Amino acid sequence: MGLTDPRPIGVFDSGVGGLTVLRALRARFPDESMVYLGDTARVPYGTKSAEVVTRYSLRNAAFLTAQDVKLLVVACNTASSVALPALRAALDIPVVGVIEPGARAAARVSPGGKVGVVGTPGTIASGAYQRALAAERASLRIQVQACPLFVPLAEEGWVEGDVPRLVARAYLAPMRQAGIDTLVLGCTHYPLLRGVLAEELGAEVILVDSAEATADEVEVLLSRGVAARAPGGPGELRVFVTDTPDRIPELSLRFLGERVERAEHVDIEAG
Repeated sequence: MGLTDPRPIGVFDSGVGGLTVLRALRARFPDESMVYLGDTARVPYGTKSAEVVTRYSLRNAAFLTAQDVKLLVVACNTASSVALPALRAALDIPVVGVIEPGARAAARVSPGGKVGVVGTPGTIASGAYQRALAAERASLRIQVQACPLFVPLAEEGWVEGDVPRLVARAYLAPMRQAGIDTLVLGCTHYPLLRGVLAEELGAEVILVDSAEATADEVEVLLSRGVAARAPGGPGELRVFVTDTPDRIPELSLRFLGERVERAEHVDIEAG
């Protein structure tokens, strides 16, 4: 057996949406221990400046590195769009965002080069997915759409039925008109609405979940440069939030697919 590393994988998001990324990681790497930080006191990041988001991201990273994590997953599209250079410069562990893996996956699987991206207003306005997609495959025709109502629908559990269907129909109308063949779910909340999105776009449109694409990237790291934890039982999970820990049991069941009975409250304001 080669070298092993029992240290956990660190994951942070501005709130609870990143639990969908954690879900993909837990499914792919059940032996790995993981530490999740949701900065719920400062959510959303999408309305804040790049400087502020970078500062918050560095604080989140400092907290997680204090937990002795061996790699960091930035499970937040806004932070991934602006803070990765600062995080990679500040840390001596690998840092993986969610935008580059999602863009790589979409560029690879799109049969006709017509890719749509749905995300929060902040992520769409940043142009991060557009740049990442163009860097992967310059010939792509890219259609983007901000979908601000998808986040509250996901958090309230309104992920099927007439209400989310009508909202999705309105948001996706330009995508259908443009004839996209691939859609990137550019927000960690959006996988909860996957069924509605697939129904509105039709079975011929490929949906790319950035959470799954990010797990692919972590798998590469664990096979090449970062030692995996030795097999021998499920890895430990610890969940920290900066506010409203009482909502985590309910929300974790929805976003993570498993119930986290207790989230630990932490104050990183002075970090």
